[in-house]
Amino acid sequence: QVQLVESGGGLVQAGGSLRLFCAASGFTFSEYSMGWFRQAPGKEREFVASISWKDSNTLYADSVKGRFAIARDNSKNTVILQMNSLKPEDTAVYYCAKSRIPYYSQSSAATAYASWGQGTQVTVSS
Repeated sequence: QVQLVESGGGLVQAGGSLRLFCAASGFTFSEYSMGWFRQAPGKEREFVASISWKDSNTLYADSVKGRFAIARDNSKNTVILQMNSLKPEDTAVYYCAKSRIPYYSQSSAATAYASWGQGTQVTVSS
C-alpha cells in the first residue's frame, strides 16, 4: 500500500531555514516523479516543487525559486524539501505527492499525482 509520511515542519523566524522529509513506501520509489505542494488555511493547494524519477530534472514554483530545493534519495525512499530564506507567506501545510504514472516527467499539475501524504505544518513568523 502506498504510504507517504511528511516530517520536519515547525515554527521558524522569517529568513530562517527548514528541511522537510517525505518517507515513501509501498511502491518502487525510483520509478516515480515526486512533488511537494502546500496549502495555507482557507486557500487552495499550491504547487511548490517537483523532481523527476530521473533526479537531474526539477521544477519549482516562481514563488520559491532560488530559495527552496527539492532532492531525492532513492536508496532511502525519501524526498527532501530544503527551504531557505523563509517568508511569512510560506506558512502552510506542506504535502508530499507521488506521480500517478511511473517513468513520467516532473509536473506542477496536481492531476499528475495519485497519492498524497497527510502533511506537515510550516509556520514562519515575522
